[in-house]
Amino acid sequence: MKNILPLLLVAFFLLTSCQSKPNAVKKEVAFAEKVVKKESQKTKAASSEEILKRPEVPILCYHRIRNILPGDGPNMKVYSVTPAAFAQQMKALSDNGYHAILPAQLKEYLVYGGKLPAKPVMITFDDTREEQFSIGEAEMNKYGFKGVFFIMTISINRPGYMTKEQIKSLSDKGNVIGAHTWDHHMVTKYIDTDWDTQLTKPNKKLVEIIGKPITDFAYPDGVWNTAAIPHIKDKGYQLAFILSTKRDLTDPLYTIRRIIVAGTWSTTGFMKAVQTSFK
Repeated sequence: MKNILPLLLVAFFLLTSCQSKPNAVKKEVAFAEKVVKKESQKTKAASSEEILKRPEVPILCYHRIRNILPGDGPNMKVYSVTPAAFAQQMKALSDNGYHAILPAQLKEYLVYGGKLPAKPVMITFDDTREEQFSIGEAEMNKYGFKGVFFIMTISINRPGYMTKEQIKSLSDKGNVIGAHTWDHHMVTKYIDTDWDTQLTKPNKKLVEIIGKPITDFAYPDGVWNTAAIPHIKDKGYQLAFILSTKRDLTDPLYTIRRIIVAGTWSTTGFMKAVQTSFK
């Protein structure tokens, strides 16, 4: 729109200087007004109510990609997807025509009505586990999928977790790096300096690693409350992701729903969840 207005003003000046064509001037002015109005409508941000009315995009949340071990409890069996199952799920998404999108595309769609590819899906990972890099990203690459990796910064460089180099590699290859607090402390329990420790410092740390802004945040355990949202906004995050609970009616961009991909699902059950959980 910034490029269009100067051109329209020049055209208007040239036309108004030609006194022998008053009707042409009127027509051009009317056309210019329509163009300006149309362009301004394109850039108008949607209201919260309008955002909530848009069809949701399926967003998947992975934690572990590992085989079940003797002694694993029920929670680990749910939160762990085997490498074979993960491979089957990525293939199923590709075979069924799904296209992986990233947060910037999602925001453009939600706020400005931007177009998405056919059958969009977002693939996200929580907690910084090394196998998300060595298995997850490698498997997604087979289908041209890019994902979102929410990093818990306390774990960086620890055994079993990603290194700084791996995190930067993910970013350099077109994946998105998001924040997942310093130590997975739930936002509903923050007081005083916790906001800086859990939101600001992890953001700065990740910016140092990848050299890009960090604009996306995932709530630990998907737990959130309305009191946390102003703090998250204030720290510069543009989108925040929960799990399966209802979105906030006032701030839907800070309560974007995801579903945990359960290790107990078959490939058929996985596809059914993708197709039905966000209607």
